[in-house]
Amino acid sequence: MKTFEIVAHRGVHDVYPENTIPAFQHAIELGADAIELDVRLTSDNVPVVFHYFYLDEITPLTGAIFNYTLEQLKEIEVITHHGNGISRISTFAEVLDTIGGKIDLEIEIKGPEPESAKIIADVLSNHKSIWDTIEVTSYEPLLLRNFQQECPEIPTDLLFPRSEDWMKLDVVTYLAIHRARLAQARAVHLHPTQLTLDVLSEIQKHELQVHAWDVNDEQSLNLCSQLEVPKICTDKFQQAKLFCQNMMAK
Repeated sequence: MKTFEIVAHRGVHDVYPENTIPAFQHAIELGADAIELDVRLTSDNVPVVFHYFYLDEITPLTGAIFNYTLEQLKEIEVITHHGNGISRISTFAEVLDTIGGKIDLEIEIKGPEPESAKIIADVLSNHKSIWDTIEVTSYEPLLLRNFQQECPEIPTDLLFPRSEDWMKLDVVTYLAIHRARLAQARAVHLHPTQLTLDVLSEIQKHELQVHAWDVNDEQSLNLCSQLEVPKICTDKFQQAKLFCQNMMAK
């Protein structure tokens, strides 16, 4: 069994709101290997760091984020239940200016706008000195292809969703391989329920890496370690860090 790199999903948000600069800074302080963050477009095509379509998931506003301009979002607080000050929705550029180069970044292009890849690439063009710390992910193969045209030096990985009820692992494997080929991706990110030695071996035959997302319990951590998955993304950073420390101590 081996340890792996730990990606803090939307930062470490047990104290601060997810996808906010304080949550990212907390991940850096705690020693995460990387941070995952989500980028969406406002109605005026400004890339901001926010996961959900609907703002009322974690803000006082209602409605979808694509109906708001950056100016309308700038002063909105992100709700926290921990009483640790005020956090706001940040632009993608603000996040890069604040934490870029301090930790590896896994940047998810949420889309679905075809132009979102170029808009995000344009922001990254002002931060070329940290490109070696960045990977870009998406569930959409076309967005990854579009991004590669703008920033071919930055690796791109395909996110693969949870399996539908009818899917067996042979279909998961087949879809993961060929969607990754469509995306010309370096790696495919699978859910722990999709991970077996046979699945990994078949995908790796196509010169694709396999990473894991939603690794949030002891069983999933053990599985990823046994299968030697090199990188996992988790909402439970402290648990994953302790797991790795215990593995290294054995």
